[in-house]
Amino acid sequence: MPRTRLIRRCVRRPLLALLTATALLLGAGLAPAGPAAAAPSPSAPDEGGSKQLRAALEAAAKGHIEAKARLDNSKRRQVALTAQLKQLEVRLVELTSQVGEVAAQSYRVGRLTPVSMLLASSDPNSFLKRAAELDVMAQRDSKRLHDLNEAKAEAARAKLAIDGEVREQQKQLAILAKKKRDAEVALAKVSSGSGSGFSGGSASARPAPRNPDGSWPSESCSVNDPTTSGCITPRTLHMLQQAKAAGYKRYVSCYRSGGDGEHPKGRACDFAAASGGFENVSATGGDKSYGDSLASWAKNNANRLGIMYVIWYRQIWMPNTGWRAYSGGGSPAADHTNHVHISMY
Repeated sequence: MPRTRLIRRCVRRPLLALLTATALLLGAGLAPAGPAAAAPSPSAPDEGGSKQLRAALEAAAKGHIEAKARLDNSKRRQVALTAQLKQLEVRLVELTSQVGEVAAQSYRVGRLTPVSMLLASSDPNSFLKRAAELDVMAQRDSKRLHDLNEAKAEAARAKLAIDGEVREQQKQLAILAKKKRDAEVALAKVSSGSGSGFSGGSASARPAPRNPDGSWPSESCSVNDPTTSGCITPRTLHMLQQAKAAGYKRYVSCYRSGGDGEHPKGRACDFAAASGGFENVSATGGDKSYGDSLASWAKNNANRLGIMYVIWYRQIWMPNTGWRAYSGGGSPAADHTNHVHISMY
């Protein structure tokens, strides 16, 4: 073999080895860390059924949550107004008694007038003193009468306000009933009846911030999603943090670009049941227990966190229907037997 060719071969081999090692190192540095990150996608593009179904479920759930917030707020106002009315009624009894005493005294001794006081006065100084006493008594009696009339008017206003709250509650109850019917109609396409639900999961999540009237503030996809490179709403992030604090620390994926539903809006998260991430098989054993507990936890804390609905293991939970049977298409992803789906308000 010529000397020149031998030298080239000797140089080429270490160079190829170096390039191969470099490529492997770069590949290792660019690959996502952890087994869950390399796992297959948990769901099909139309997860949760058709676009029409998702829109119907969202409308029914949102309508229920909003009506429930108004109903609860109205009940709080009614309680406050009722307490105020009771205080006013006690005050009315006191003022009525005081005014009655003035009337009874006037009946017994006759009403004092400047003329009668002048006749009963022995000198000018006595007359001036009695005139001052008369002025004080007149102011006192006038204030009692004014307070009595004002208390009566305020009590009447409180009663009217309570009646208004009762009407508001009746209105919101009617809306809740309608939204329940809407949800049942929508679910009829993917549900065969009532579900059995799942056990486990505490109800101790820290509540998400609400408006002063108890409603949920409007939020956009404005904070970084710690599970992807996308964004989620602050309320979704709060739910995610509370789930982790409750011990649900397996792989999660929230934001997903493209398509429709809540994922692209940053208002939904998929929680893998398997400890290694999303798997294209239905969960069993400990993985099934983990999903059961997580789904139950989400349901138990839905009102605290602003959860709109939960889907897990061929069942869907909504606040106005409870657990219902659910069929998403037959695969572990579509039937949600390999991950728990949580949609936020």
